[in-house]
Amino acid sequence: MATKKEEGIFAEERKHMIVDLVNKNYKTTVANLCNEFSVSPATIRNDLRELEESGFLKRTHGGAISNRKANYEPNSYQKEIEYIEEKKAIAKLALQCINEGDTIALDTGTTTFELAKLLVDFQKLTVVTNDLQIAAFLERNSHANIIIAGGAVRRNFHCTTGKKAIDTIKDLNVDKTFLAANGLSIKKGISTPTIDMAGVKSVLIDLADEVILMADSSKLDKSTFVRFAALNQIDLLITDSGADREYIDLLVAEGLEVEVCEIEKSENK
Repeated sequence: MATKKEEGIFAEERKHMIVDLVNKNYKTTVANLCNEFSVSPATIRNDLRELEESGFLKRTHGGAISNRKANYEPNSYQKEIEYIEEKKAIAKLALQCINEGDTIALDTGTTTFELAKLLVDFQKLTVVTNDLQIAAFLERNSHANIIIAGGAVRRNFHCTTGKKAIDTIKDLNVDKTFLAANGLSIKKGISTPTIDMAGVKSVLIDLADEVILMADSSKLDKSTFVRFAALNQIDLLITDSGADREYIDLLVAEGLEVEVCEIEKSENK
């Protein structure tokens, strides 16, 4: 019999999975969620109420829908609970692209932060970033030389942005940039919800000899407010096995190199 602590842990995991499902499918029903997680309608309705209050989704009669719009961007604290296993697997695959002695740029984001966590064993590495969390982690836990883009701090996103951030790094050269995005579309390119962030991302691309986009499957065939790159500006896309295989084939046909990491299914799903 599960303890109260175990039940509490599972409840949190279930809510994380509900957010993932709603964002992947745009909408879902209470009945579908009951079948998915083998719990009562009352439990699901309680979960949906709490998730709506936290801003993760919008409840409807009989279910829930995603609250994401073209200019919507979940903050860093919301992103931390989404697609966790996918982000970790993408980071492990991206790590294979980094060599001792490299100079790399890490875009701000929860997936790039997972990559930063894997850099602790490098002895000679230089990291350029506009992400305060990445810089702080590497300063405490690695031997990396860290260059951080100065500028205005974007509250609740622990990163710097704007012209000052761009001016700090625009004249640098790096071997590889590891990039994050909120949307990748064959028709509309690679996008982010805000103009300021698009400017920083564009500069990070210009710095690099090689650009690696780290995007979980929820970002594919999606577009947000500001396009900051075309597909031909990306050398490699790393995504997860939740991606639609046909869409991956279309990306490859467009000339984009794609690597797909496998994700282990949760025992609770």
